[in-house]
Amino acid sequence: MKPFKQRIFVALFFIAALSLPSMIAHARGSAQQVRSCFVVSVTDGDTLKARCSGKILRVRLAEIDAPEMDQPFGPQSKQSLSEICAMRQAELLVARKKDQYGRLIARVSCDGVDANAEQVRRGMAWWYRQHSRSAELRYLEFEARTSGQGLWSNPFSQEPPWEFR
Repeated sequence: MKPFKQRIFVALFFIAALSLPSMIAHARGSAQQVRSCFVVSVTDGDTLKARCSGKILRVRLAEIDAPEMDQPFGPQSKQSLSEICAMRQAELLVARKKDQYGRLIARVSCDGVDANAEQVRRGMAWWYRQHSRSAELRYLEFEARTSGQGLWSNPFSQEPPWEFR
C-alpha cells in the first residue's frame, strides 16, 4: 500500500473507531438497541451466536455479506470472524428486530473491534450495498479490493453471495 493511501486508511480507521462509542450512545436514545453479550460461537463469516441476558441469540452482522460456507473463502471468512469475536464480550447495536431467518441484525463490536468493518477490511466480506449506505464500509471494500486482500486475491472467489444464493 502506498504511504499516502496508508495514512488515509489509518486516519479513517481511527475516526471509525472513535465514532463507535458515540454511535452506541446515540443508539441508546433512538429506536436502535444496544445489548451487551458474550459470543459463544461463530456460524459463518457474517453470523454468530451470542449469550445476552442468559439467552442465546443468533446475530447477523448488518451491512455486510460474507461468502457462503460452500463458496470460495467461506471457511476462511468464518475463521476470520472467529478470530475477531469468538469467546469475547460484544456490544450489539441492533438495527432492527430480525431477518427472515429469525436472526437479530446488528453492528457488532467485539472487545472494541468493529467486527462488521474488520471483516470487510480483511477481504472476508462484501459491503452489502443493497442494505447499507456506509461510506466507511464502501471505502474498506475498495481498499481490500485494490490491495488484493482475502477473497479479492483470487478472481474465481469474487462471486457475491447474493448472486451465489
